[in-house]
Amino acid sequence: MNELRELYQETILDHSRRPRNFGELAQATHRAEGSNPLCGDRVTVYLQVEGELIREARFEGAGCSISTASASIMTDALRGRTLAEARELFERFHALVTADPSRPVEAGPGLGKLGVFAGVHEFPMRVKCASLSWHTMKAALDGGGKATTE
Repeated sequence: MNELRELYQETILDHSRRPRNFGELAQATHRAEGSNPLCGDRVTVYLQVEGELIREARFEGAGCSISTASASIMTDALRGRTLAEARELFERFHALVTADPSRPVEAGPGLGKLGVFAGVHEFPMRVKCASLSWHTMKAALDGGGKATTE
């Protein structure tokens, strides 16, 4: 289990140091801003949606390593999904990171790299860091505006 935890930590650090899909998306059709007032994380999520399909996903912002890595991996995971699939993925990710900390949790099939956040539920103060970009993505799908973890 230690080897798996180390792999998860390496993946989070890699996406934090070299975030994928970072930067504004000029042809965005959906956009929202998010903030975590407790630790200062902030993110803007951009989506290019055609019909029911997310063609492109990008983000900008500044935050801790978990917040940045979550946004980076999320944008990878959203590309090519339908809006319904994106909403379902939000629910599955949220359930993963908010699980009861006293019980072990498994990422389950279909989450791919998002499984690296399975251990976040053990650290309640970090749940908001991991979920900020997800709440912001959901706000973008719901018409834009602002999302907050408070």
